[in-house]
Amino acid sequence: MKASEFDKKFDDGVEDIIDDLDLASARRPLKEQKRVNVDFPVWMVESLDREARRLGVTRQSIIKVWIAERLEKAS
Repeated sequence: MKASEFDKKFDDGVEDIIDDLDLASARRPLKEQKRVNVDFPVWMVESLDREARRLGVTRQSIIKVWIAERLEKAS
């Protein structure tokens, strides 16, 4: 399918385009993940868990959000 045909199909919104996408090779620039290991003192993990429970999120989520906020502030 030509790009112009795909664009028209998308813009018209009449047909579903999901079958025309190769999702196996899809990438999210600057969103790919890399696993890292970090050791925290027990008191810090307990505090993170309390805050995560209070907010109804996972420990990992709260760590990611807080680090992201700090990095944005530093930029």
